[in-house]
Amino acid sequence: MQLPFFIACRYFFSRKQKTVINIISWISLVGIAVCTTALVVVLSVYNGIGKLTQGLFNSFDPPLLVQPAQGKTFHTSTIDIASLHKVKGVTAVSCIVEENAWVTYHHNQAIVSLRGVDEQYTQVTGLDTLLYEGQYLLRHKVPQTGATDDSVQPSLTLNYILIGAEVYYNLGIRDVSNTPVAVHIPKRGTAMGMTMEQALNTAYAMPAGNFYIQQDIDNRYVVADADFVRSLMDYSPDECTALAIALDPHCSPQKAKAAVSSILGSDFTVKDRFEQQPIYYKVFRSERLGIYLILGLIVLISTLNLVASLSLLVLDKRRDIATLRSLGMERHIIRRIFRIEGVMISTFGTVVGLIIGFVICFLQQHFEIVKMGDNFVVSAFPVAMRGIDFLLTFIMVLSISTLSVFLAVRRKGI
Repeated sequence: MQLPFFIACRYFFSRKQKTVINIISWISLVGIAVCTTALVVVLSVYNGIGKLTQGLFNSFDPPLLVQPAQGKTFHTSTIDIASLHKVKGVTAVSCIVEENAWVTYHHNQAIVSLRGVDEQYTQVTGLDTLLYEGQYLLRHKVPQTGATDDSVQPSLTLNYILIGAEVYYNLGIRDVSNTPVAVHIPKRGTAMGMTMEQALNTAYAMPAGNFYIQQDIDNRYVVADADFVRSLMDYSPDECTALAIALDPHCSPQKAKAAVSSILGSDFTVKDRFEQQPIYYKVFRSERLGIYLILGLIVLISTLNLVASLSLLVLDKRRDIATLRSLGMERHIIRRIFRIEGVMISTFGTVVGLIIGFVICFLQQHFEIVKMGDNFVVSAFPVAMRGIDFLLTFIMVLSISTLSVFLAVRRKGI
């Protein structure tokens, strides 16, 4: 093994004159390096975009969502909430009341998903940190004048709503407006009436602000106080449609999910974040696999330069091959020389590509060189480097190029 390796190194490193074969060999090395760099950069940027998007979904979707297996609502009095709090990793439990609603503002209207939440909702999600305008306010008590005793002073409760950014602008709401938004929901358990008053329950709420999270959320959701939604739906005070459960970041979501499921039984379904957004995560994984395969095909095409350089090298070294054969070197050892050189070219190009890709991603992470513009959630392209991507890239590029080398040398009939 030492002699073929030594000769291959002499062919690769100790070239005293530049020939077309040498140039093609270096072009093949550069091509492999560029493809490797492209793989690392594209996968890292895609990871960054995926991490950003998942973070936006996670700020609205709770770690665990409990819903009734049958029917639409349930009563919290039938659930041992205290036992849920005792589950290892559970930090908060919030009640959700959600229903489709029709909202109107002046002459504008929209069909939305009205989500009623309680005071613990901010501990379950990060909605209060993602407000684009306004403040997180769902209910406010205003003292009424005229009472002399402050302890019995009556108060007026004002309801507020937080609106998805697209719904907010489609309704034409302005910051300086003091006009409330009308929320309409069909009356429960009654036939459709001839007038709006007979068919719909209507209540009014002031817009407290808007949130900018993700398009599917921004053009759909309006968040209000849970009691406000219950009054529109004619629900009882302990009736809700789901429970949102917050988990400690260091705990296992699957173990917590199994513990919650064992407490609630078969009457309820418990969904983690992947199950709450199944289409998004399936599409994300499929796109990632597609990108990997497409770039793998580009790597395969780039190895044609390597095959060409080895073929020309074999032709150029015919005299050396004849000399080695006359000295008694066997055919498979001579083949090994050219295989080793091909593997050296591909390995060197792959390692150089990995290093360049790491440097590019590192610079983008810390200096944000490539910008995305002012109308995006982040100012620069997000990058998230993962060790598994570097390892898979190294294995894939080296495997494709090595296979090409072995086939090329075998077909030359040395």
